[in-house]
Amino acid sequence: MSDQTTPVWLTTNDCNLVDFQKLTATVTTADAVPMADTVIDRIPVYHGATILATIDDAGYITALLSEWNRVFDSGAGVLMIRGAFADTVLIERVTEALNRIIATEAMASASAGDHFAAAGANSRVWNSHEKLAAADPGLFAAYYKNPIMHLASRAWLGPAYQITAQVNVVHPGGHAQVCHRDYHLGFQGVDQLAAYPRNVHRISAHLTLQGAVAHTTMPIESGPTKVLPYSQQYLPGYVATQLPAFRTHFEAQHVQLPLAAGDMMFFNPAVFHAAGDNNTPHDRFANLLQIGSAFGRTTELVNRTRLCRLMYPVLIEAQQAASMTQREVDDVVAATAEGYAFPCNLDLTPPIDGMAPQSQQQLMRDCLQQGRTAGDFTAMLDQWVGLQRSL
Repeated sequence: MSDQTTPVWLTTNDCNLVDFQKLTATVTTADAVPMADTVIDRIPVYHGATILATIDDAGYITALLSEWNRVFDSGAGVLMIRGAFADTVLIERVTEALNRIIATEAMASASAGDHFAAAGANSRVWNSHEKLAAADPGLFAAYYKNPIMHLASRAWLGPAYQITAQVNVVHPGGHAQVCHRDYHLGFQGVDQLAAYPRNVHRISAHLTLQGAVAHTTMPIESGPTKVLPYSQQYLPGYVATQLPAFRTHFEAQHVQLPLAAGDMMFFNPAVFHAAGDNNTPHDRFANLLQIGSAFGRTTELVNRTRLCRLMYPVLIEAQQAASMTQREVDDVVAATAEGYAFPCNLDLTPPIDGMAPQSQQQLMRDCLQQGRTAGDFTAMLDQWVGLQRSL
């Protein structure tokens, strides 16, 4: 609880290394994460096979999501799911498709690096989410029907989240990133951070969930993401990540877990983290997920209408052929369409049921439920899009 002496505007003077060291020395006990298969270096680790085998047990799923929420909020801040993708052939197919995109884009322009690594250290595919759907809608559906990424998203963000993704391929010899936090405030400088009151520092961590799907084997030598458990709880942490003493502590105390292709990692964006050095002769390939709350916005502009047009024929065909379960169809819709109805023009789109007009996801799900053709859906989508204007 704050009082009149609690600073509203956080600066470097509010960063206390001793307090941070005590916080990040917290131990994760097995009692705190009873549904985890094990705890490694204070990080709870789960097995995808266990989750998928009990996916229809509502009580189990509710308990699991509750545990994950506590991990992200007041626990280690990070968790791992081994074998989240049991179908590693699918991972290989998606990797091949994304590598073709990398090759095509490399012909157009050289990589400029990313936010926290120098140019040439890696290859990026910005908005790999939409680009994969454009390249192969069926492959997109097969990839994003995986329920585990959707369970993690719901655990931290609730419904109506938005998925974006960016491929990061770190080449042999690629150097580590600088310790940082992520979007939103994690992308701001110290002077900019000082302009945001402490309540915004607190809420920023609740607007996104960071995730990664390993597309290659990632031994420690390849530099999988370095994380500092419990660091997300440190309120001045957005400022502290930019201070040398805190970066030194991070480098001394961070942990890394090896990953296999098909493993997933999720973490609170306020966890101090950084990709490591790749000291192997092989590329380290990850599809990085940044999942946005309905109450915020994702880092990339994704053409959701284009995704809807691409994915509806795939979904209606799969539904008619019974080649996907209803849950899988719903999860692909969640990965495709805009789930939040606002902003909108209430003159043109007054709410019918409840206090919000129809969202793009609702339109897509209604058309699928009614068995409408792709042509009918496209016409209705065009009409919906035509109403998304201010005047």
